[in-house]
Amino acid sequence: MNYNLGLDIGSSSIKAALVEVESGKSIGVVQEPEKEMGMFAQKNGWAEQNPDEWWFHICNAIKRLKKQHNISRTQIKGIGISYQMHGLVLIDKAGNPLRQSIIWCDSRAVEIGNKAFNEIGSDKCSSQLLNSPANFTASKLKWVKDNEPDIYKRIYKFMLPGDYIAYKFSNTINTTISGLSEGIFWDFKNDSIADFLIDYYGVDKALVPDIVETFGIQSVVDEKGETESGLEAGTPIYYRAGDQPNNALSLNVFYPGEVAATGGTSGVVYAVTNSLSVKESARVNNFAHVNYKKDGEARIGKLLCVNGAGIQYRWLLNNLSVSSYEEMNNLASEISIGSDGVCLIPFGNGAERMLNNKDIGTRIVNMNLNNHHKSHLCRAALEGIAFSFVYGMEIMISDGIEPSVIRAGNDNLFRSEIFSNTVATLITQDIEIYNTTGAIGAARAVNLHNDDFEAFGKVIMDNDYVMTFTPLKDKTPYQEAYNNWKKELELILNKV
Repeated sequence: MNYNLGLDIGSSSIKAALVEVESGKSIGVVQEPEKEMGMFAQKNGWAEQNPDEWWFHICNAIKRLKKQHNISRTQIKGIGISYQMHGLVLIDKAGNPLRQSIIWCDSRAVEIGNKAFNEIGSDKCSSQLLNSPANFTASKLKWVKDNEPDIYKRIYKFMLPGDYIAYKFSNTINTTISGLSEGIFWDFKNDSIADFLIDYYGVDKALVPDIVETFGIQSVVDEKGETESGLEAGTPIYYRAGDQPNNALSLNVFYPGEVAATGGTSGVVYAVTNSLSVKESARVNNFAHVNYKKDGEARIGKLLCVNGAGIQYRWLLNNLSVSSYEEMNNLASEISIGSDGVCLIPFGNGAERMLNNKDIGTRIVNMNLNNHHKSHLCRAALEGIAFSFVYGMEIMISDGIEPSVIRAGNDNLFRSEIFSNTVATLITQDIEIYNTTGAIGAARAVNLHNDDFEAFGKVIMDNDYVMTFTPLKDKTPYQEAYNNWKKELELILNKV
């Protein structure tokens, strides 16, 4: 039996998955390390990690998978890589990291990006970058140039986290258009590297890696990569993408109208469009999706993040006298739609980009201490988080998305019938639930170098499909509850 390997490089852990080449069936997934990886924060708002720590854990994960499933290096035929987006890795000519990676949640370059947006102009940024430069990779590179000139002078290439891992396997430096777009290095109007932003930042264009296709032989494992990773020299790396585009791929989301949703600690709505028109560049990010092709039909992934999602429900789990999410869901099901008037505004996880970066916190309103109890809180929390997803979808629709189907992973929030029924009914769309992970998706994406997207979708349906939530016929009570929630939110927003 032959297998493909998928890697998902997160900021808390590395996940590695094996799938059968022919069937796409998942054989096993491991996580390294067992406890979360640490982050280095020299100052408030900073977040860094050592890129060689990612590599160390990847090599351990591969070793564990091979041992657990009694697989030899020759049975692994291809590698797919998913990685935490927006990170910056800098290497010298010898290929050694010059500093720790400045990762996605590091906010040191916010002002640099905001200044660029204002000075270059919102129209040009929106029409050519489809985003504000904001706190993305290009702005982080400018921060290094301004604040660490000795390091900047020694840079040979900059990379995204997935590019660095591919380099460690292969000793080959390259990146993808999708990757460059997530760093805000891509000019969509001219279908080329964003020279005007690079020139504005005074960055040397020679630092940009060579570009390869997202699907296809990007590089192959070399002898050093074989020695360290335990994979056979010559094994091709066929695929690489940031975690959110990869999550969409894992859910078979490739075409306009298809939407991928994630309901973890924070929530994500990621929708595909073929339009380069952008109205919401301040609240919605736009990247080249995995099947974007230069000079071809645009495939843009619009990404909206809801910071206050699963973390709100987890807080209740930790602070109510309950033992599990299942118990909370059961308590919530005892209460009628609208939580008897109790509204929970679930934005207690920092500033919300979709609320124009306002930090309004969690608010519980209309609570009557004589009549309401923890069941009302559980229902109000699920509804409040669901309403925040619907609010986000309304922003996406105003930005040109016409959703035809939503596909979601089988994670905590979407396991809840209340949550999924609320979202499906309010946006009048089916929500299809799949039991998959980013690492499994990356492993399966290896086969897409053949461009057979139909067969890829069949593998996901055959192996991962769980169920579909369809919109309920009587939308009225859901709409009334949502209108009440939105009214409370807007009162808060008008005061902040």
